[in-house]
Amino acid sequence: MSKTVTLPITEARRKIFDIADEAQATGTRFLLTAHGIPKAIVMSVAEFESWVETLEVMEDFPNLEKEIKEAERGLARGNYATLEEVLAEEGFVLADKSKKGYVSGSSSRKGQKKSQKN
Repeated sequence: MSKTVTLPITEARRKIFDIADEAQATGTRFLLTAHGIPKAIVMSVAEFESWVETLEVMEDFPNLEKEIKEAERGLARGNYATLEEVLAEEGFVLADKSKKGYVSGSSSRKGQKKSQKN
């Protein structure tokens, strides 16, 4: 877990270059306050981008946590698809398993596969 350091904005202003370097190097977050009231957070760009990506995934898959838990329960019961089943469902042709590199795709573009089926 990252550490958070609370600083008054006036102090942060004097140390902004050091704060930026430490946030990037150590992952420390800096909570900036004005008159004791939290105003802003300074964090590394990498951590910020990670948060943004996480939020985007959560928006795209609002039931993701529920689906993960369901998948974990299914896995515990032995209810899961094999790699071969997943590949076949995606339209890949399975060749002889005794040969090295036995998976081949008829088409890597789903749109083409769908148009070929119609």
